[in-house]
Amino acid sequence: MKELRLQEIGVLFYRIFLAFVFYQVARLLFWFFNKNLIRIDSVSDYFTIAYHGTAFDTTAIFYVNSLFILLSLLPLVINTKKYYQKFLFWLYFITNGIAYGMNFGDFVYYKFSQARLTMAAMHVAQHEKNIAKVFLVSVVEHPFVILWFILLMILWIFLYKKVKVTERKPMKKWVYFVSSVISLCVVAALVVGGIRGDFKHSTRPINLVDANRHVKNPLQANVVLNSVFSFFRTMNTNNFQEVHFVDEKFIEQNIKPYKLYKREGVEPKPNVVIFILESFSKEYSGAFNKNTKIKDFVSYTPFFDSLATQSLIATNAFANGRQSIHGMSSILAGIPTLKDAFTSSPYSNQKIQSVVSVANDMGYDTSFFHGAPNGSMGFMGFGNILGFKHYYGKTEYNNDADFDGIWGIWDEPFFQYFAKTLNIKKSPFMATMFSVSSHHPFKVPEKYAGKFKKGPLEIHEPVGYTDYALKQFFETAKKMPWYQNTIFVMVADHTNQIAYPEYEKAMNRFAVPILFYSPNPKYDLKGEISTPTQQMDIYPTLADLMGYNKKIRSWGRSLVSDKKEDHLIVNSSGVEQFIIGDFIYLFDGKNFTGIYKLNDLGYENNLLGKINTQEIKLGELKAKAWYQDYMNRVINRKLN
Repeated sequence: MKELRLQEIGVLFYRIFLAFVFYQVARLLFWFFNKNLIRIDSVSDYFTIAYHGTAFDTTAIFYVNSLFILLSLLPLVINTKKYYQKFLFWLYFITNGIAYGMNFGDFVYYKFSQARLTMAAMHVAQHEKNIAKVFLVSVVEHPFVILWFILLMILWIFLYKKVKVTERKPMKKWVYFVSSVISLCVVAALVVGGIRGDFKHSTRPINLVDANRHVKNPLQANVVLNSVFSFFRTMNTNNFQEVHFVDEKFIEQNIKPYKLYKREGVEPKPNVVIFILESFSKEYSGAFNKNTKIKDFVSYTPFFDSLATQSLIATNAFANGRQSIHGMSSILAGIPTLKDAFTSSPYSNQKIQSVVSVANDMGYDTSFFHGAPNGSMGFMGFGNILGFKHYYGKTEYNNDADFDGIWGIWDEPFFQYFAKTLNIKKSPFMATMFSVSSHHPFKVPEKYAGKFKKGPLEIHEPVGYTDYALKQFFETAKKMPWYQNTIFVMVADHTNQIAYPEYEKAMNRFAVPILFYSPNPKYDLKGEISTPTQQMDIYPTLADLMGYNKKIRSWGRSLVSDKKEDHLIVNSSGVEQFIIGDFIYLFDGKNFTGIYKLNDLGYENNLLGKINTQEIKLGELKAKAWYQDYMNRVINRKLN
């Protein structure tokens, strides 16, 4: 019986079983740390989610342990010797320790990203030189996460050592080798099936979208998943696939990918200044929450609120992506992020029509400002694709005394640099400023300690600081000759920490403010837009205001046009989310997974299969048509 290696196989199964146990513990802790963001109504609901999560754990565990399993079963004769078992011990815990730590990182960063770890995070990180600093700050700020990780790893090691392989020498080597090969083949088949998530040859391997099949609310899919699975499954993936749902005539009539706005008499041409404000969620501003009826609401943006009273504001606006670079592509070029980010795809390096190219075509000076080290966030590379003529970063600012130590130059001095640099430019100019200070680890300059309102969230104080920096910018700018004929746009790149239950709702995770202001009354930028709007509407609105009387490629709409244009809002939380008319549609690229009334922002009542009106049918066709047009234009390089 020694030759059959039954004891070794039993110990191997025990060791792999331990991984399953600890992944379930990590799942529970992930939900515990984020329970205010992911609602689970009962214990039975949680256990159902955890049960379905086992399939995703299986894939992750077999990915990580495939080499360990192979080396445990190879017929090497020395497998049971102490030194070999010690080698397997270190292999097991180094690989599993690193992978297990990915889950713990999401305990903290899910609050910011609203999604499990994917390769998109690596695409962002590759542009940053401060990752070590950010990691160390996170460790200091969240000691209990690190403590949990250490305690669980100690327990895991203890349990691993409780069951050992006894050293033994095979007497009949041919039986040992034959039984080993058979065992290896059987286990290999199990591992392959586990990694695929199914043993049926005809079934595709499970992916992130499949987690939505097992939940009542799409947000719960993040509990079904684990971070290792989502990371590995998004490595070298390409969800950009051409589809054909409708004919081109339907797209032309209902999606209208090309817009034309005829505005006469726009002379002199207006300067355009766009502020993309880091993490400046709608939730933090009083002017954008007058109608939300949140009890005891507190605003952290006094200047922004006062400016809103003199501006055209969109109070029901949504971001088209989750990360800063996604905000840049959505705001400036009208290109949203779906399951895969356009900006990190093989298709991003193509000619793209945008507010930048429109401005260049009209003879504008175009500039991009970002106080971080040049190249951070991928902005410099994407800015070059869009065609910015000038880039101003930490290098051009050239004064590290104003460096915050992690992300870049503090907003107040960099905004002043922005104003003064614009003052030496020849009009008309189009300039974009991407702020940095309202960013984790949420600090303000020491000289302003205690100046800004602190709320229940860490981000509230730095949002107040950025708001103050905006005020100081306008105090400087309004004394300059270019100010009077300038259109200012302010918008958040994405949302961040959440204090109020209203903003825990799935669609409100994308709720951002959009503001258009000009001191020049001829642009008539006053009032409130309460219909659903999005970041992608900014580019066509500016093209319209600038008097660009040529066709533009745009999935958004001008918010100041007299034309009646239907809204079609799109973003992604693992499945594509569309607001069309009075309904929200969830679409995975092939099928609809949910349909909700527009006021059901938390996705409580799925109407899929319950109603089938003409409005719903047309909404489904429009969602599919938009998706088809998006894929066609991105893949076939038709974004100009």
